[in-house]
Amino acid sequence: MKVLISDNLASVGETIIRDAGLDVDVRTGLSPEELRSIIPEYDGLVIRSATKVTADIIEAAENLKVVGRAGIGLDNVDVAAASQKGIVVMNAPDGNSTTAAEHAVAMMMAMTRNIPQATSSMKEGKWEKKKFQGREVTGKTMGVLGIGRIGQIFAKRAQGLRMKIIAYDPHMPKEQVEKLGAELVSLEELCRRSDYISVHVPLTPETKHVLSDEQFKLMKPDAMLVHCARGGVVDEKALYEALKSGTIRAAALDVFEKEPTNKENCPLLGLDNFICTPHLGASTAEAQENVAVAIAEQLSNYLLKGEVVNAVNVPSVSAEVMAEVGPYVKLAEMLGALHMQVAKGGVDEVNIEFSGDLAQQDTSSVTVALLKGMFTPILKDAVNYVNAPLIAKDRGIRVVESKTGKSEDFLNKILVRVRTSEGENLLAGTVFGKKEPRLVRFNTFRMEALPEGPMLFVHTTDKPGVIGRLASTIGEAGVNISRMTVGREPDSGRNVILLNTDTLVDRQLLKKVKELDDIHDAMVLDLP
Repeated sequence: MKVLISDNLASVGETIIRDAGLDVDVRTGLSPEELRSIIPEYDGLVIRSATKVTADIIEAAENLKVVGRAGIGLDNVDVAAASQKGIVVMNAPDGNSTTAAEHAVAMMMAMTRNIPQATSSMKEGKWEKKKFQGREVTGKTMGVLGIGRIGQIFAKRAQGLRMKIIAYDPHMPKEQVEKLGAELVSLEELCRRSDYISVHVPLTPETKHVLSDEQFKLMKPDAMLVHCARGGVVDEKALYEALKSGTIRAAALDVFEKEPTNKENCPLLGLDNFICTPHLGASTAEAQENVAVAIAEQLSNYLLKGEVVNAVNVPSVSAEVMAEVGPYVKLAEMLGALHMQVAKGGVDEVNIEFSGDLAQQDTSSVTVALLKGMFTPILKDAVNYVNAPLIAKDRGIRVVESKTGKSEDFLNKILVRVRTSEGENLLAGTVFGKKEPRLVRFNTFRMEALPEGPMLFVHTTDKPGVIGRLASTIGEAGVNISRMTVGREPDSGRNVILLNTDTLVDRQLLKKVKELDDIHDAMVLDLP
């Protein structure tokens, strides 16, 4: 079997694949046309961030069985197209966490002590000692936005510098954050109280521009921002205005909305109180070797032994089990993603009940899929079918499974109860025919909704004209509704409406929907 390495990879990765007995070609810098022409020869493909594995490439990949990404992010891989063709997509989510956190610390210190500016000044022959006076970080309050794996490593490093840690993360239990020696606060409080803010969240619809004009205006005039997460989380136009006007003191960015970036498309680069690096968060020799070793071993073991590790689109189960429960794996992932996008508060406990004939099967992969679905909206590519249970354990989430042979209303059903710090949600789903997943219950509302793709979830008053106004508003904005499902709760006089849309509803349209008469709440969903 043949493996293509199409991006720069630490040499140890190639050695591991060769030593396993596989043929390896290293061809970097290929154009899309060149890659498409040669990809039919290969059983495995190893990439980093440069190669774009598009649907067009996947269509041409007649023999491809696995794509391995040496790192976390999979923005450059069409995972849906790969899944449709039965190609396993793997990543290496743990190899560069420490490196990314340490880079944020380095950026914080460089910004605090004006090191880049002072270096540039001295190289110009100047000695401007007073101009570049800095300050101490000891005793200062560090606000950590997103206290997952990398955020926790960063927080520990900041604590080592004798900083006080506060954190905003709507998906982390308060008790778990307190165990880290940090205080869980709201986003507004984090902005008001922090001397520094360091961003450690993936880019999702929930986190896009989570720091913008409103948040910068809440910050202290001498606040400093560190952003080494993902481009787009911070609104760069709003940051430019905040730095230029003195609303905040300084900022340090490693990631940008458009990469590579330059002065023409990023005015931030012209500001004296702004420092930056070209997406170096994972660029250390140790991190590159770690991810090369991990992905080389994973890919080799899959091609030679059928072992699935760190796959983002295939659970680690036998073909026989997958044939029986496969549709429910997909359903569970959808239910998990739906819950996490509508829920408030950190998750404390997950109860999943299997009923009907499904209760006689090995459902462990279904439970894992539920957990993966829950964490994907907040962790993106850092979660997969292997590490989802570990993430649940690290976050102090109790997972309980139960089975019953009886299912009153459907042949098979999954009933999920998720308890958070702010309440509980109940979701139930089934599969029609052999592979048509359906959400049949959301709390007290009963329905038959298709929980996939871009959706709009709306709470309304149950009265004439509401649905018409809602549909008209969405249609006038140029968004096509492909499916609509209404769940009624007659005793309360309320409905929930789930709309499948061809594209994601943007913030401006969502605001218009919320302003309609008899609309109590609305939110955008993006399901697997």
